[in-house]
Amino acid sequence: METSAIEPFNRREDAGIIRLLRAGAAFYARVYHRLRVRRPSHLPRHGPAILVCNHTSGLDPALIQSACPRLIRWMMAREYFDIRGLRWFFRTVGAIPVQRSGRDTAATRAAMRALEEGFVLGVFPEGKIEATTELLPFQNGIGLLALKTGAPVFPAYLDGQQRGREMLAALALVSNATVAFGPQVDLSKLEHSRQGVEEATALIQAAVAELRRSHIESR
Repeated sequence: METSAIEPFNRREDAGIIRLLRAGAAFYARVYHRLRVRRPSHLPRHGPAILVCNHTSGLDPALIQSACPRLIRWMMAREYFDIRGLRWFFRTVGAIPVQRSGRDTAATRAAMRALEEGFVLGVFPEGKIEATTELLPFQNGIGLLALKTGAPVFPAYLDGQQRGREMLAALALVSNATVAFGPQVDLSKLEHSRQGVEEATALIQAAVAELRRSHIESR
C-alpha cells in the first residue's frame, strides 16, 4: 500500500471490532508487558486531540493505547504495515502509514482528516526510535499540525525494557513498561507562522521532557 493511496477509515471508535481489539491489547499490555501507568491520561472524552509521545520501540502504540480511554489513530512507519499478520490490525484501528524518507503529504492529509473527523491522533515527533532515555529533537511537523488544526495537544512519556528492540522482539519479550501522561500543552498565544511553529514544537517537546524528568527522579 502506497502512502499516496491511504484507505479511508470508516469505523466509529466505539465499533464492536475496535472495542474487542482494544480490550485484547489492554490485557496484553497490562498483564503480559506489566505496564504501569504513573500518571493517567488527560485526553478529552470526545472530539479531536493530538497525543505526542517519545518513541522507544514498535510496541509503543499498543502500550499507550492500553492506558487511554479513546481510540488512538497512530501515524506509523510504513514498514510496520509489511509485517505479516499486523497489516489487518493496523488498518482496522485506523493507523496511518508514513514514509520515513522525505515529506509524506498523503499521510499529513490523512492525519488532518482524522482530526477533522474528531479522532485522537497519535504522533511520535522524534521521527525514529531512540534506544537511550534521551529525547531526540522533535520535528517541526508536530507544531505545524497543532497550529494548523487547532487540536489540543497532550504529552506522554514511555519507558521500559522494550527500548530499541526490533518489532518482533518487542512484541514477544516482557517490557516492564511505564507510561505517564501530562495535561494539555498551552499553545493559545502562538500565531500560525514559521516562528509560531518552532515555538509550538519547542513547547510540546518541553512538556514531554518534563514527564521524562519526573520519571527519572521517581526511579
